[in-house]
Amino acid sequence: MKVDPLPMPSREERRMAAVQAHALLDSEPEAEFDALVSLAADMLGCPVAALTLADRDRFWVKSAVGPLPSEMPRKVAFCDHTIEAPDLMMVPDLTRDPRFAANPFVTGEAATRFYAGMPIRVPDLDGTPQAIGSLCVMDASPRSLSAAGERTLRHLARLAEALIAARAIARRATAMAELSDRQAEDLRAKEHTVRQVERLALIGSWRIDLADGHATWSEGVYRIHELPPGKTFTVEQGLSYYPPQSRDQLRSTIEQTIRTGESFDIELDFITALGRRRRVRVMGEREMLDGRASGVVGMFQDVTERHLLETQLRRNADTDALTLLANRAAFDRALETAIAEASANDTPLGLVLIDLDGFKLVNDTLGHPAGDEVLRVVGQRLRSDWLDGCFVARLGGDEFGVIVQDPALLADPERIRTRIEALLIIAVTAEGLTMHCSGTVCLTTLPPGCATTRDFMHHADSRLYGAKRERVGERRHGDRRQNDRRQGDRRQDDRRQAG
Repeated sequence: MKVDPLPMPSREERRMAAVQAHALLDSEPEAEFDALVSLAADMLGCPVAALTLADRDRFWVKSAVGPLPSEMPRKVAFCDHTIEAPDLMMVPDLTRDPRFAANPFVTGEAATRFYAGMPIRVPDLDGTPQAIGSLCVMDASPRSLSAAGERTLRHLARLAEALIAARAIARRATAMAELSDRQAEDLRAKEHTVRQVERLALIGSWRIDLADGHATWSEGVYRIHELPPGKTFTVEQGLSYYPPQSRDQLRSTIEQTIRTGESFDIELDFITALGRRRRVRVMGEREMLDGRASGVVGMFQDVTERHLLETQLRRNADTDALTLLANRAAFDRALETAIAEASANDTPLGLVLIDLDGFKLVNDTLGHPAGDEVLRVVGQRLRSDWLDGCFVARLGGDEFGVIVQDPALLADPERIRTRIEALLIIAVTAEGLTMHCSGTVCLTTLPPGCATTRDFMHHADSRLYGAKRERVGERRHGDRRQNDRRQGDRRQDDRRQAG
C-alpha cells in the first residue's frame, strides 16, 4: 500500500512551531525573566535590555529594562538579524551600518546607537535548535563590549534558554517576584539571585581549573548531585557520577573542547550520590589566559522530566494506539537499520508479512468494535515471548509485519510461519453470533543485492499476495469437493427412493 509522503515543513514553519509550543508570546510578565533582563542591563552597563520573541510578523518583548514598545514589526527590529546569526551579533555604531542607518529606532526619538544581541534557541520536537528570539542590550551612545562582557551576554542567553525549557515542562519559576527590587544590589545580591534561578530551573554552573584539575561547583550543581555544598572534586571524581558510556563521552568531549576551543552542549545519563538515575544537560566552553587554555566553564542542568516527556512523545508517535505494537513509520526505520546491519555483517534477515483472512467480513457483519477487538487480540498474541527478539508492527488496516534477525528462528522458516498462523486463529462473538478469522503468513529472507526497504517490501508483498491467492484457491477447491460430495449423496438418495 503506497502512502504519499507529507511535505516537509519549511525552516520558518519549524521555528514558529517551536515558538508556539512554548506559549511565551503575549504571556503575562514573569519575575524570573524580568530578573534575567535586569542582570543583563546591570552587568553590561546598558540602559536598555530586552528578551524578545520572534512571531511571524512581529517581535514581542517578553521582558525589558528601559523605554521599549511592547512589540514592533520584524522589518524594523534589530533582533530580526540576531536570530539569523550563529552567535553574538554586535553593532558598535548603528548609524554606520547600512542595515540600520535609516531604522526609525536609530533616526527617531530613541536615537539608539549601540546594539548587541544573542539568539535564544530551543529544541523543536526533532531536537533541532530553533531561534525563537534574542537577549539584547542597547545604548544611546556608540560603544562596544569587552571580551568579558561578550561572555556574560552568552552565559545569560544560555540561562534564558534554560529558564524557557524549565518553564515549558513545569512552569517552575514562580518565586522571583522581588528580583526587580534588587537591581541596585552589589555582587553578593546578584550571586544570590543567580542561586535562586539555579534552584528553580534545576541548573548550576561549574568550572574546571586546568592547572590543578579541580572542579568548582555552584550550589545548583551540588543540589543536582544530591550532595551537601562545599566539597571540592577532581575531574575524575566528578565523572564518577556518570555511567561508563556517558562518562567516556563527557571526558572525550571536555578534552576536545580544551584541544580545539569548540564549545559543547550534550545530554547524558547520570546517577546522583543517592543512587537516583537522572538525565542531565552539560554545556561548556574553554577559558583562555595569556594565550593558553586555563580552564573550562559551563552550565549543568537536570532535564530528567523534559527527557522523559520527549521520550514518551516519541514512543507515542511510534506506537499504534489500538494494538500497542509499533506503527508503520517505526517499522520502516527498524527495517532500514536491519537491512544495513545484515548487509554489513553478512547475517540473515527475515521479513514476515501477515494479512488477516475474514477480517472484512467480521467488520461488515459484527461491526467495527468487533473488528477492533480482533486487532487488539492479534497485537497481544504477536507480543508472545518467543517473538521477543523480533520487531513486530501493525503496518495498517489488517496488515502486520515482523522483522526477524535471530538465526535460530530463521533456521526453520516453516515453523515460524505455522506458529504465527496458529496465533491468528481468532473467534469473536457479538450479539450471540460467533465468527472466526485467521491469517495468511509469508516469511521472506533478504534477497542478495537487495539494499532498500522499498525493494525488500515489494519482494515480500509479491510473495504474500501469491500465498494469499493460493490460500483462496485451496479454499475454493475444497468448497467444490464438498459440493460434489453433497451432490453425489443426493443422487444416491434419489436412486434408493426410486428403487
